[in-house]
Amino acid sequence: MLLKGDQLAAHLERELRPLYVLYGDEPLLVLEAADAIRAKARQQGYSEREVLTVLPQFDWGQLLAVGGNMSLFGDKKLIDLRIPTGKPGKEGSAALQQWCQNLSPDNMLLITLPELDWREEKAAWFTALVNAGIALKLNAPPLAELPGWIAGRLRRQQQSADLESLKFVAERVEGNLLAAHQEIQKLGLLYPAGQLSMAQIRDAVLNVARYDIEGLREALLAGDIGRLTRTLDGLMQEGEAPPLVLWAMSEEIRALTVIRAGMDAGRPVDQLLKDAKVWGPRTVPVKKALQRLNSAALEAALKHAGKIDRLVKGIGHGNVWEEFLRLGLRLTTARI
Repeated sequence: MLLKGDQLAAHLERELRPLYVLYGDEPLLVLEAADAIRAKARQQGYSEREVLTVLPQFDWGQLLAVGGNMSLFGDKKLIDLRIPTGKPGKEGSAALQQWCQNLSPDNMLLITLPELDWREEKAAWFTALVNAGIALKLNAPPLAELPGWIAGRLRRQQQSADLESLKFVAERVEGNLLAAHQEIQKLGLLYPAGQLSMAQIRDAVLNVARYDIEGLREALLAGDIGRLTRTLDGLMQEGEAPPLVLWAMSEEIRALTVIRAGMDAGRPVDQLLKDAKVWGPRTVPVKKALQRLNSAALEAALKHAGKIDRLVKGIGHGNVWEEFLRLGLRLTTARI
């Protein structure tokens, strides 16, 4: 069954299915939807969680093995399967279709994918997932609809604004939902509940923070230890949400991992960059990072990001911001 993103909350109020698929071009919406599903799963007794990331040479037998391994205490399990390329391959296609034929209330499978084209949406494996579970396509709203999206987010924090003010924010962020999310959070921190004036919004939005998520990504790719350290400290001091910091770092790591694997297999780097949707000004820093990092370093970084993901969700012990710094240092100092 296909659902729209705004239908998820009502769906989770009614029921929880054993299979969910999240895909689209807007990572913020995918992250939020995944968090909502995981939270509902914890409420329903899915106390164990296993994270699997499909990298080159991934053994699809792991998925079936994880699903077949029963907990010693009889706990239900959430399996978090991430396919950064959106292409499971022949073996993965067969494994996913086999999973769909043997759904169990004791094992919930949550699959996250990037944006898929129409051919991938018609593939046998994806059709099987949609028919067996719940799929949500999570794309950014068109620019014309962005003021309404911003208004909805303001309502969540008991704030509102007139149409002119909403359009001002939408134009300022140029359709970038992550930037819009940051501006909305800022308004919630600066002003009390109620109607916001254009003057308040203009003052808040034009007062751009010194440290932002994009700056973090740039420092990570450039291998700039000093800037990375300062940016992470600034984000922490400004109260940035750790899930967004993790998302930003993880997205860069996943993209680099996929491109590096292709390079190791002898594929042209320019085609790999295009496939990973890396173009324009980003190509130079991404190429610089690829000169610095090998597959082993990137795969180790992905595992480290998985540890941080558990910390963000309250699983394990450690300081999230210290782990962000360790992960960043791992990537800025690594050498081939």
